Amino acid sequence: MVEHLLASAISAVARALTGARALWRGCAPQPVQRVYFGNHSSHADFVLIWSSLPPDLRRQTRPVAGADYWDRGGLRGYIIHRVFRGVLVERERREGGADPIATMVGALDEGASLIVFPEGTRNLQDGLLPFKSGIFRLAQARPAVEFVPVWLDNLKRVMPKGKLLPLPILCTVSFGAPIRLADGESREAFLARTRAALLGLAPQESGS
Repeated sequence: MVEHLLASAISAVARALTGARALWRGCAPQPVQRVYFGNHSSHADFVLIWSSLPPDLRRQTRPVAGADYWDRGGLRGYIIHRVFRGVLVERERREGGADPIATMVGALDEGASLIVFPEGTRNLQDGLLPFKSGIFRLAQARPAVEFVPVWLDNLKRVMPKGKLLPLPILCTVSFGAPIRLADGESREAFLARTRAALLGLAPQESGS
């Protein structure tokens, strides 16, 4: 109950600070298993995507996050583990470490939807960094799952790097049309297609 109340409070605060509007441009918010993949500019990105989902979808959706940042105990660890039920992965593979794709597939097999950021790191510029191959490997492992692009607009202006307080700028969260891996589709083709789908949701000045 405490975690549920905290999740609701964090969701309400995120929407209030950003004035975020969810725009379902290519699909409807349906209770089907999905991997939501978005552009990445801040540690608040997954919170805003998660908060933009209807409550019934939030309960089945888990953010994928870097263990090096989030798995530090204290309040940060409590929030990611108990409130958001995050799927933590090692961004830098270590010998003997867990395979991040296997970790994500395990969460999918438990019935969860996921929130991922295929750039792999925060991008403080406009446009998108090249996608890492993880999103392709995840689609290879579970090709029946829908991959939905989600463009976050203006979030990096709300919380610019080095600032402690958010700025009053309205954000939008645009959900695009679902994508599935095609039979025989190569890694390069799938990464190009998913990247183009995400950029296609960006305002003209943000895409590149």
